[in-house]
Amino acid sequence: MDKQDLSAVRRPVETALGLSNAHYIDPAHFEEEKKAVLFSTWSGLAVASDVPEQGDAIPMSFLGMPLLLIRDKEGQVRVFYNTCRHRGMILVEEPRKIEGAIRCPYHSWCYATDGRLVTTPHVGGPGQNKHEAMDRNELGLREVRSHIWRDVVFINISGDAPAFEEVHADLLERWSEFEKPVYHGGADSKFRLEVNTNWKLAVENYCESYHLPWVHPGLNSYSRLEDHYNINELGKYSGQGTLVYRQLKGASGETFPDFEGLSSQWDEGAEYIAVYPNVLLGAQRDHAFAIVLEPVDTENTVEHIHLYYATPTTDDTLRATNTQMWKTVFEEDIFVVEGMQKGRHAVGFDGGRFSPAMDGPTHCFHEWVAGRIEAHRTPAQAAE
Repeated sequence: MDKQDLSAVRRPVETALGLSNAHYIDPAHFEEEKKAVLFSTWSGLAVASDVPEQGDAIPMSFLGMPLLLIRDKEGQVRVFYNTCRHRGMILVEEPRKIEGAIRCPYHSWCYATDGRLVTTPHVGGPGQNKHEAMDRNELGLREVRSHIWRDVVFINISGDAPAFEEVHADLLERWSEFEKPVYHGGADSKFRLEVNTNWKLAVENYCESYHLPWVHPGLNSYSRLEDHYNINELGKYSGQGTLVYRQLKGASGETFPDFEGLSSQWDEGAEYIAVYPNVLLGAQRDHAFAIVLEPVDTENTVEHIHLYYATPTTDDTLRATNTQMWKTVFEEDIFVVEGMQKGRHAVGFDGGRFSPAMDGPTHCFHEWVAGRIEAHRTPAQAAE
């Protein structure tokens, strides 16, 4: 594995290099990123609206690990390892509603929706459902640490990251006006895009508005490059904002209801921020969206896009139009991120240089990734 000198990545934007090719195409680097960047921080897994009702359960894979997203009988959204504590059997194979208990199909051990082990048939021998050596209180499902913000289910696989509210304190303060309920638009307000690119390139492209005139001509016709500003928060988050957000209007001039209590800056303003490592959020006066990036391997990413509104119900036609508008915008980016992925196979590419004026958000992300990898490597290097 070619270990790039990451100090060059962490220099000021004026002289910094981008992450080297290996960080996008080398499986060994991908494995390192799992631990350094994705497992040790608060990564996006799904949205709570995926399990709207008590007992709803969805099996998921996160970087090869089998997980179970479930809303328990008390209404709390939880994430468990989708494996029985007995012999590691997969518990739930397909999305379904858990009416009673989660039953292992192998030896019929059963778990409550809050993870407690409740029955162990014949564990002490035929007809003996208990054994003194088997303490059910110690054999519940392994729960993955999770936190929900703006409906996104964030998980910390390592279990030792600082609290989500601590890690993202600045961002929570920045968007404090939006700390109010969001309502998922339903089945017609979500879609997924399968993209042949490394997940980091999807983040990088989302961060900046530099590409707007050439990649999004329709959007650029009213929200021009000069109407945007960079959001550069080294070590925290990055993205872009616009000063000319234009509400979608229906045939009779109808619009979506606004979120209540917003200050005047949001009348025509909007912001689009990458919550490191893999969640992309948009905040506007009348709707919001969340994109959870699913890193599949070095060359493939699935983008899970969800749209939200300020009220539980909205106009069907307007909502469908809004979904299609955003789908078009995000599809316009596909050739760019796939093209950059292909470009990372050019042996002579050195990671690239950044425009000091335009690429600050992307540099912030590179600097953060490099810092996570350096911190991960330090103990290993010390052991050597």
